[in-house]
Order: sequence, then C-alpha cells, then structure tokens
Amino acid sequence: MSAVPATRRSQEERSATTRGLLLEATIDCLIERGYAATSTTEIVRRAGVSRGAQVHHFPTKNDLVRSAVAHLAVRQAEELRRQYEKSRGSDRVSRAMDLLWSAFTGPLFVASLELIVAARTDPALRSSLEAFEEGMAEGIRNVCDALFGPAVMRRRAASDVVDLTIAMMHGLAFARLLDGSGEREDRLLGTWKRAVRPLLEGEGTNG
Repeated sequence: MSAVPATRRSQEERSATTRGLLLEATIDCLIERGYAATSTTEIVRRAGVSRGAQVHHFPTKNDLVRSAVAHLAVRQAEELRRQYEKSRGSDRVSRAMDLLWSAFTGPLFVASLELIVAARTDPALRSSLEAFEEGMAEGIRNVCDALFGPAVMRRRAASDVVDLTIAMMHGLAFARLLDGSGEREDRLLGTWKRAVRPLLEGEGTNG
C-alpha cells in the first residue's frame, strides 16, 4: 500500500524539478539573450530536458514566460531577504537605501526589464508583470518595516518615500544599462539618502 503514495511523490518531485529547470533556464535566457531571442528551443537546451517535457508543462512560450514571472518574483524576494540578513550597520536610512538599490542592480532586474518591455504589447504578460511589481514593492516595504518599524512606515510621508525610491531607482537602473556606467550612482544615492532621512528618522522612530 505504501508503494503508491511513494511513487506519486516521486513523480511529483520529478515534475517539480523539470518545471524548475525550465523556469530557471527561461530567466537565464532572458538575462543573457533578451526577450526577443528567448525561444523554447534554447530554453529546452539550457534546461537539459526534452521538448515533450516542455510542452507537457508549458505548451507555449507565453505560458512559460508568464510562469517565469512568478518564479522571478520568488527569486527576487529571496534575494532581498538574503541581502537584508547580510546587511549590518546602525544607519538605518543608508542600510535601507542600499538594500533597495541591490534589487535594481543584479541580473534578476535585467530579466524583469526584458519582461517589462515585452509586456507593453502583451496584455496577458502585462497583467503578470503588475503582480510581480506589486510583490516586489511588498518585499521592499517588509524590509522597511523591519528596519524602521510598522508604525513609522504607516505614515504617509514614509510610505511615499518608499514609492518614490522605487521609481527613482528604476530610472537610475535604466540609465546604468544604457550608458554602462555607474559613476553617478554613489553621488545621487548619497543625495537621496540625505533628502529622505528627515522623513524616515523623524518623530516616532526608535533609536
């Protein structure tokens, strides 16, 4: 009697592994080749699975890419959490801004940018990207809650700081990709930290 559940679990594990390989390969392909050059043929090759396995789990490229968006959101949240756990220092504003900036400087941001561009003409993909952006913003707010406390982050000024920071960092990250240089970043991020400090460390914060 125990053989049937064990076999089922094994099949489910293999299925999950195959899906994971395909999703990871999709993200890697988006980072290295861009959305236009991302094909199911290349994804299958990178994943090391059969074409039949890909079609079984994700019948079309659109199915695969939309699922990769959700997978990307999980990876982005995990990376932000790892960066938070590694970060140190008593200057909470600098720590928060550096943590937020880390979400816009890694390869996962490049993958999300490729999807954002593609979503302009793909309503289904755009809907998936909206959920991704909401999830990313929630992850950023969770980090800020941990650093400054929920009471501070419930204030409109502090909440606006987070939204403005996300928008500013999007623009700064786009500029970096276009000119290949980050020489202005330290100066601009330093200016931003000084500008938002009174809003995040005003009355009602601790320490």
